[in-house]
Amino acid sequence: MSERAARKETANVVWSGSWVAERLGVELVGDGKPDGDGELREQLGLALRRNPKRAHLLVSNVLGKHVPQKPSVVYGVGFELGRRVHALLGDAEARRAVVLGYAETATGLGHAVADGLGVAPYLHSTRRPVEGVARAGGFEESHSHATSHLLLPEDPNLLAGGHDPAGSGAGAQTGVDAEADAGRSADAPLVLVDDEFSTGNTVLNTIRALHERYPRSRYVVVALVDMRSAADQGRLTEFAAEIGARVDLVARSSGTVVLPEGVLAKGQALVAAQESAASGSPERSPERAGSPASETAVEPVRRPCARVDLQWPAGVPDGGRHGFTPAHRAALEPALPAMAARLAAALGDARRVLILGFEELMYVPLRLGTALEGRIDAEVRYSTTTRSPVLAVDDPGYAIRSRLVFPAHDNPADGPGDRYAYNVAGAGFDAVVVAVDSTADTPELHAPDGLLAQLAAHTDHVLLVVVPSYVPSEDRPGLHPYVPSAGTLNPTPNVSERQDPRMLPEPLRGPAFSSYAPDDVGWLLQDLSDTELEAPTEEREEAIQSGGAHYAESLPVEYQPSAQYQELFKAALELSAARVARAVGTVTETVLAERGPRPVLVSLARAGTPVGVLMRRWARHRHGVDLPHYAVSIVRGRGIDATALRWLAAHHDPADVVFVDGWTGKGAITRELSAALAEFDGFNPEIAVLADPGGCVRTHGTREDFLIPSACLNSTVSGLISRTVLRSDLVGPDDFHGAKFYRELADADVSGHFLDAVAAHFDEVVDAVDADVKELLAADRAPTWEGWAAVERISEEYGIHDVNLVKPGVGETTRVLLRRVPWKILAKRGAGADLDHIRLLAEQRGVPIEEVDGLPYTCVGLIHPKYTRGATGADGKAVESK
Repeated sequence: MSERAARKETANVVWSGSWVAERLGVELVGDGKPDGDGELREQLGLALRRNPKRAHLLVSNVLGKHVPQKPSVVYGVGFELGRRVHALLGDAEARRAVVLGYAETATGLGHAVADGLGVAPYLHSTRRPVEGVARAGGFEESHSHATSHLLLPEDPNLLAGGHDPAGSGAGAQTGVDAEADAGRSADAPLVLVDDEFSTGNTVLNTIRALHERYPRSRYVVVALVDMRSAADQGRLTEFAAEIGARVDLVARSSGTVVLPEGVLAKGQALVAAQESAASGSPERSPERAGSPASETAVEPVRRPCARVDLQWPAGVPDGGRHGFTPAHRAALEPALPAMAARLAAALGDARRVLILGFEELMYVPLRLGTALEGRIDAEVRYSTTTRSPVLAVDDPGYAIRSRLVFPAHDNPADGPGDRYAYNVAGAGFDAVVVAVDSTADTPELHAPDGLLAQLAAHTDHVLLVVVPSYVPSEDRPGLHPYVPSAGTLNPTPNVSERQDPRMLPEPLRGPAFSSYAPDDVGWLLQDLSDTELEAPTEEREEAIQSGGAHYAESLPVEYQPSAQYQELFKAALELSAARVARAVGTVTETVLAERGPRPVLVSLARAGTPVGVLMRRWARHRHGVDLPHYAVSIVRGRGIDATALRWLAAHHDPADVVFVDGWTGKGAITRELSAALAEFDGFNPEIAVLADPGGCVRTHGTREDFLIPSACLNSTVSGLISRTVLRSDLVGPDDFHGAKFYRELADADVSGHFLDAVAAHFDEVVDAVDADVKELLAADRAPTWEGWAAVERISEEYGIHDVNLVKPGVGETTRVLLRRVPWKILAKRGAGADLDHIRLLAEQRGVPIEEVDGLPYTCVGLIHPKYTRGATGADGKAVESK
């Protein structure tokens, strides 16, 4: 059967987007070629994301992610794109190219493109930090369900345009042109592969970050479909001119999505109706079942799951997470037939087989599927599990007809959460082969509600194949020495060329830098007070969300509190000072009990710094101990200040360092710190926080979401220090991150008043602290990550689709109102005085407050999604609802 015929078969006469198109009036319009509209419909269906702001989702029929497809079709599409790139580059350039695929959706597609190019090494981004492997870069995908991408090549020269075949782990190059590898130059073309090219933001973010570190003259962007609007189509050309490089685009199909007038309102009503139908059935759960009304939920069945030993070839990686070279490809290809034969023997007389991959592990199950197709007399299909939540509707005109929901089973860095398998239930598979790497072969996979049990309810046979998770060799250069964190914009000098950390400047201290006393805190920062860094809030928001800038490259204009707001701060401090004192005592005593008598407190500037000062004061007041305390910078998406860590390691035992922050929201900084410290020996990534409403850490003063008055203000309650700055023209590879000292705000400074007001309650809370600590030390304090799950749910329910724009908790909501462009505030119904300052700020900025039931936080701030300055109302305050 031809590939085009297979696509027509997939459509099954009824277009899998007709259900949404008929109800919303959405159209897929081709690029004007003959049958362009039909070609798009063969490739793409439509589904709903269960959101009131963007009700449609494009679903690929040839990617092998959400829709099971013939493995040969999926692999053939990627391979053919690789051949087109080869033709575009020419033979000489193609032999020098490096291919980078995007996690999670395009990891298999990118690998197939690399195969089509011929001798190109392949790397894909990942969302899984790997201990001991230094990050070579990273970037943000703001619209994605999971936004942060890491780049973890085993060979540090790979992204620079070369690789080391002899050290690849697969032995000498067999059947490949070693001469081509030896001649690969630092200016090798970089081929970036994603499933869909919609706005171009992700690609521009990637190229911008990599070009400053690994500049080259040519890039090629590859996608299954180019769906950019007319407004976005010129951005790629402008960007190429800006960086002085050629950027080409290769797409299988192109077109646009036409959204008629009123589509969002219609979509919201449609989604509400589907959810109502799902919740109205007593036999099903809309979160755990397939369609809203036409499929009955099936309880998991405990059938035995047979393991199949593939006898995976030694030294071959399980994918491109750490790089996949031509030598690896040469070792894998001859091993595929024997592995397929072992799998075929285990499948017996199965007639309809699904090969189900696992999130980023797409290439291995895809190639097993292609090898199996010609070996057994059965219909073979391929798809993978995913992190992305999509609504299922059991209708032939809808792209996602069923879904299975199960717990994450690979101990992800972002904590537990639901994962999904689409179009498996009810699809008539009599055997499902689940392919995972060994990291994901955990008790959660085999649990009563795990993936295997969910599948067993819908098929007679579940087979499990486990591919060894590739562990890069420790003697590879560049694995363990320090390199900048993901997304750092500065070139990395050789370790031997770096400045001795003992020769770095001493920490900055007050009163020369900050209004704190000199012994309260040492700032491991550089003073940028004389640098113009502030930009209007609206301008910053637009630049950040468009991918044109990172939030750490500029500063918001410091909020100047009104007299009314200052009075609210004083009232809030009086109301909560004793509660803060109790939390300070509890977290400090817990740290002293578990981390030794003289820990080194390292607060995460700047929200963590007042807490670190208070913990130091408690230790001195209660125990007569003067604890060292420093403040360092950590930036979401860029990591912690590595130069500061080197300074700490040179002056203290890293095992004594305790990182301190003010509170947790969804746990983004907790995950950022854990990932960043994987590159350094000896530091404990656990954070001690005053309040942990997100359930993200073990060491905390409380898990209540209450008002910490230091969150009410910015620098004037944090020693007059700005938030930290990381910009390549200001911060070199051996420099501390920067910050400003706002000396001119001294008359408004209440930093000392806040500390004194809390410390005044230390004696009265001692008994309560002792009781709290005794209870905590005996309790199971394992993180629950409840906050992260809530944020994911809110992000989808409100149509935001970017967890970075959802800021949970009183502290984070305050930051949204002070620094960002807020859209709306969600408040727990009946919340009292803790939200008085929130109400005032929201009124001043014209932001609506929506009271909701069942909110796990006291409040949640929502940043305006897809913000442009034209989205504000005529008065410049309120955000228009349309």
